[in-house]
Amino acid sequence: MTKKKKQAEVTPPPEKTPPAAAGEAETSELETAPADEVERLQQELEQAQIQASEYLEGWQRAKAEFANYRRRQDIEWEQRAQMSSASLIVKILPVLDDLERALQTIPEAIQHLTWIEGIFLVKHKLETVLESEGVKAIETEGQSFDPLYHEAVTYEQAEGYEEDQIIGELQRGYMIAQRVLRPALVRVAQAPSPAEESQETEEQAD
Repeated sequence: MTKKKKQAEVTPPPEKTPPAAAGEAETSELETAPADEVERLQQELEQAQIQASEYLEGWQRAKAEFANYRRRQDIEWEQRAQMSSASLIVKILPVLDDLERALQTIPEAIQHLTWIEGIFLVKHKLETVLESEGVKAIETEGQSFDPLYHEAVTYEQAEGYEEDQIIGELQRGYMIAQRVLRPALVRVAQAPSPAEESQETEEQAD
């Protein structure tokens, strides 16, 4: 009797909660989560997105600045290289002038001779070397006088030319990398004086 009584007093094990019931409990806990916690998470997400956007913009700006820096360095290096050779080129230009003057005095009847053609070839090669270094001749034909590129040797009155128009070139000018190595020596047209204009008017009237 005693054993049977003790066995009857044993507490039964707790019943297991079905899986579906457990899921409903978790859902109810999430639904009861405070609204300010969700808002805080949203704010943190927005701040993280803003910070990531700022980092991206900063990286793009730094990349563009570095590209501009590299471009400026390349341009400056090229200009320094050209300027370093400018002093030597200035010394070579008189040699080219002498060649041109010498060739202009050669009679046309003997220009077909081999040694004359060799001199023309030397001049052409010298001009090619200067062009490869970025040297360019200053234009004068049909141009108006510009003190930045031309140096006036004489001012003359010439028919068919406007005032300050270049009449002729006495010595060719050269420039390199937008820098004038030597201005062109030119003759410049001059407007007639008032007395000469009045005289011409009288002559036309007669």
